[in-house]
Amino acid sequence: MFPIEEYIAQFNGKDISLSVHDLETGKEINLRADESYHPASTVKTHLMMESFRQARAGQISLDDPLTIFNSFPSVADGSPYSLNATDDSETSLYERIGQTESIRELTRLAIVRSSNLATNILFQRIGANRINEFIAELGIQGVAFLRGMYDLRALKNGMNNRGSARGLTQTMRLIAEGKVVSKEASDKMIEILLGQEFNESIPRLLPKGTRVAHKTGWSDDFYHDTGIVFPENRKPYAISIMTRGFAEDNESEAHDCMANISQLVYEQLI
Repeated sequence: MFPIEEYIAQFNGKDISLSVHDLETGKEINLRADESYHPASTVKTHLMMESFRQARAGQISLDDPLTIFNSFPSVADGSPYSLNATDDSETSLYERIGQTESIRELTRLAIVRSSNLATNILFQRIGANRINEFIAELGIQGVAFLRGMYDLRALKNGMNNRGSARGLTQTMRLIAEGKVVSKEASDKMIEILLGQEFNESIPRLLPKGTRVAHKTGWSDDFYHDTGIVFPENRKPYAISIMTRGFAEDNESEAHDCMANISQLVYEQLI
């Protein structure tokens, strides 16, 4: 048994999936990589991708202003629902209802601060169908963005977002290779992902100065992190860790687990 598998095996009662693709060597590590999870905020990356695609196509401008609002139609039946600032990791937008913010800044906030309100405002403008069509066009497997954040009516009706470690790693690999929209757009997305403010998992135990462009996601007992790791003097690697079953009141255990897996992956590849 390899060190990574040996480490994961100690977590009885937890589901842990890992997918890695090394752009330097082509080496892959896939452990339960196709298992489907509630992806939490990791799918905000795919919303960002479609925003850049629509901007490249001239359908929107990233500098277009959008009104900040907090009432959204459920994708299940159109009934309205609102978000609660206490459930969001970014709260400044709630104080600005009725004002405007650019698509560019809303996209940044959805990634680096994982803003649910920014995500839902963009989701209304960008559209679920186009996000999923773009995911399919890129050949990304096992990922779907069907509903906005906290659309509980949709969730009750079985309409849930989904993701797999392999699908998230495919996503990050394509961005790292400059194949999402364009090389320029992919580089701008990497720049946004490098600004991630929640760094308790993939980056935490890596050598000081290692750049990591990544997107976290956690909800209930789901804890995930997906990204691109840039070791010095070599090509990067894409990595995704998805977990289910860690206690909500002890999230540090989940972050510690992912940080240690990330460190083991780094040591195996580098």
